[in-house]
Amino acid sequence: MDDGTIYLIVKALHLLSLISWMAGMLYLPRLFVYHVDAEVGGVQSETFKVMERRLLKAIMTPAMLATWIFGIWLLSFGTVDMGSDIWFHIKLTLVIAMTVIHMMAAKWRKDFEADKNTRTARFFRIMNEVPAVLMVAIVLLVVVKPF
Repeated sequence: MDDGTIYLIVKALHLLSLISWMAGMLYLPRLFVYHVDAEVGGVQSETFKVMERRLLKAIMTPAMLATWIFGIWLLSFGTVDMGSDIWFHIKLTLVIAMTVIHMMAAKWRKDFEADKNTRTARFFRIMNEVPAVLMVAIVLLVVVKPF
């Protein structure tokens, strides 16, 4: 395979990883919204714990890691000028922010698992929107490259 084909394959894998990660980032806080109202120790609460753990550990975290790995690999092709492509630095900052939100969600999941959640459904509704806003900004930066 030539470098152009490898680049396209890596780019496709990066996008597939990103789609999987974002699906989880948009769904997990929604599960938290419903989990807040579940009776502590009840069947519904225990079901949410299983769903949240599996979503985070089996889908979201591997997808996040793959997104980072394929993204870094893409940089090795030299298609981004690290010195002058301001859009890339903004995008990278937003991806780091998304990663921080991911880690916060992992902490919130542990709080639910230990029956120690203190946050409201409203909080999780708001946090459900943050990844969506970040995702829109990241995609616009990559496609439009305004800077």
